[in-house]
Amino acid sequence: MTTQHLSPTPRTTPTRGRNRQVEDRRRLMALLSDALVAHLGVVAGTHPVVLPTAFAVDESGPDAGGTLYLHGSVAAGWLAPALEQDVCVTVTELDGLVLARTGFHHSMNYRSAVVIGRPRQVTDPDERRRALDLVVDHMMPGRAAALPPATRKELAATAVIALPLAEASMKQRAGGASLEPGDLELAGWAGHVPVRRVASAPVTEDYVSEVVPEHVLRRVRELGQA
Repeated sequence: MTTQHLSPTPRTTPTRGRNRQVEDRRRLMALLSDALVAHLGVVAGTHPVVLPTAFAVDESGPDAGGTLYLHGSVAAGWLAPALEQDVCVTVTELDGLVLARTGFHHSMNYRSAVVIGRPRQVTDPDERRRALDLVVDHMMPGRAAALPPATRKELAATAVIALPLAEASMKQRAGGASLEPGDLELAGWAGHVPVRRVASAPVTEDYVSEVVPEHVLRRVRELGQA
């Protein structure tokens, strides 16, 4: 059971822009629900790497604060090092471009989360299947139920790691440009450009005779067709 208050640890407490810190855990969960790509940061051997990955969240999962599931390959070079150290996962959604009267105050509107913790590899068969279904449904809700069960070969090639959501923080910026004394006397346009993700119409593969299923059309409507 997670609390509604987001209490970052010293490792996840923002040191700059604390006015943008989000303290409501429900807003963190909303961001993780909206976003489609996470970035995993890990030291792999002699160097750090930051890798994009599909993910899913189980707010009632078995880990402290809920569970963040990350999808990968068992052959990935980052997998073994990730299980031996704390890792950092970030998720960011871009909401707008902020244009000020000075270059210094140009910015972006965003929602961004940082999660730090020691991951575990998911080995329990039932949890693995559930986690993989959650990852598929995170991208396309309702999709997992429309697919055949994963084969033993597919499961053997797929890695799932779980990260506790207990040590997490979130920041958000919204609105227009910041102003310095004297900016009102300057010339030039200032404002912000809202940015949102949209989906175009589904493109059916040449070898498919079935019509586009309703769960796909529903997702396109949800994302907003261009």
